Amino acid sequence: MNLLLITVVLLLAIIATKISNRSGLPALLLFLAMGVIFSALGYDFNNFKVAENIASLSLMIIIFYGGFGTNWTMGRSTARQSISLASLGVFVTAILTGLFCHYILKIDFLESMLLGSVVASTDYAAVSNILVSKNLNLKYSTAPLLEIESGSNDPTAYTMTMVFLSLLSGYSVSVPLIILQQVALGVIGGFLLGFIFIKLIEILSLDEDGLFSVFIATMMIGTYALTSLAGGNGFLALYILGIYIGNHEFRRKRDVVFFYDGLSTIFQIAMFFLLGLLSDINLIIKALPIGFVIAIFMLLVARPLTVFGLMAPFKMKKNQLTLISLAGLRGAAAIAFAIMVVNRDINLSIDIFHIVFVICIFSLLIQGTALPFATKKLDMYDPDDTVLRTFNYYSDKTDLEFIKTHVSKTSPWVNKKISDIEIAFNIIIAKIEREGKSIVPRGDTYLRDGDVIVLGGEGYFDATGEDLLEIKISETHKWANKRVRDIHIGRDELIIMVQTPSGEIIVPRGNTILKPGDRAVISKESNEIEDPE
Repeated sequence: MNLLLITVVLLLAIIATKISNRSGLPALLLFLAMGVIFSALGYDFNNFKVAENIASLSLMIIIFYGGFGTNWTMGRSTARQSISLASLGVFVTAILTGLFCHYILKIDFLESMLLGSVVASTDYAAVSNILVSKNLNLKYSTAPLLEIESGSNDPTAYTMTMVFLSLLSGYSVSVPLIILQQVALGVIGGFLLGFIFIKLIEILSLDEDGLFSVFIATMMIGTYALTSLAGGNGFLALYILGIYIGNHEFRRKRDVVFFYDGLSTIFQIAMFFLLGLLSDINLIIKALPIGFVIAIFMLLVARPLTVFGLMAPFKMKKNQLTLISLAGLRGAAAIAFAIMVVNRDINLSIDIFHIVFVICIFSLLIQGTALPFATKKLDMYDPDDTVLRTFNYYSDKTDLEFIKTHVSKTSPWVNKKISDIEIAFNIIIAKIEREGKSIVPRGDTYLRDGDVIVLGGEGYFDATGEDLLEIKISETHKWANKRVRDIHIGRDELIIMVQTPSGEIIVPRGNTILKPGDRAVISKESNEIEDPE
């Protein structure tokens, strides 16, 4: 029965995605509605312990992949703004919301602060989903700012949630010490395990065994577990791990992208469906007034005050700040943290789970549907900009591959216009890098000595690998310290690549010297050849 339910839910999720694309309603809102419908139809699921495990795993995947998909080169220009909103922004939003709940809605102070902390972070899945699906190309690098903010602010909200949970449980804690410990160990854990990961993939040959995606998942879970065990913020460590390895190039990276694309989508669906499934329609109706009031306060007061206040030193335009304020959608993290609160068995005077449910509904419904309209109304739409698209993005997600080569004084292309160069193959000059600047190549563009040109073309995937032979050059190998032109190999063989011990890839020429420790890759005909020791 459970397997049949999962099948039906996934099929309905596909239909919901199509409806979202046509209607403009956020897809995540439709997934949430599906859960409510199933609950109302009598499917009784009230196991918050299982739900917390699913929610935690979902959040781990979403946060890790949010970091993995972040292009740091593009996001660097807005990093200070993003980090300010992801840290201080969450803190200010939580405090303002908590104070509103306490002094206006007359909720207990610590419970108010807990509720404010649970809903303080913006949701990466919701923000990214709307930006990409609606093709909202935003001016002033606003898209990377929003994606980095929403991808990195969950750890701050988690830390604040844990602090107020501890205080409500009666524990005597040093709040500054907890925050310092969580952040410091989270940052160290993320960078350290990211460094170890890159070193391991240089040593291990997992791409040949089909285990690379499994290895990534293992590192992800291990990073969270080890950092949390040490007392650090596991979610922060995961985000930093994702950024660290996502901005390195390695073999099988495309496999990881497709694997986590599908996995994160499934768990986003699971999170919102689970929220709906755990809900009680009568308690939703009861929580509607308070949830609606809090959602409106956050939309019209807390979020704008936070954004305009913290961004004041950066001299940003008012229309940009207004759009950033509107883009503060609440979602997956708030759901996960609300489930965690329920499982702590703390006697609260408020139904925090259903209040968060209502806040998420109105956030997605109001802000999610208004964002595309507001983008054009505020003159923030830029048809010439992109939503975090880079050369690496297309190389990772399509069959298009890019290679670079250098133009030298002796090159037949030097000092020639591109229109005068005869390229007989199905490739294109995609970019020129000259003196640290990028140049868009056109027909009348001249190639100069020292230019780095990027060529684009359809990639080739060899499923068998049986036409390649890799040879490690040892101290006693007969090719050691010899030039490629002096090496005698078979007529039907060609050395196509040399990899140095440091990992550098060299395209071999006649005067290239093979040194001990190098790996030479030979292209050969299908008949077997022996390793020429």
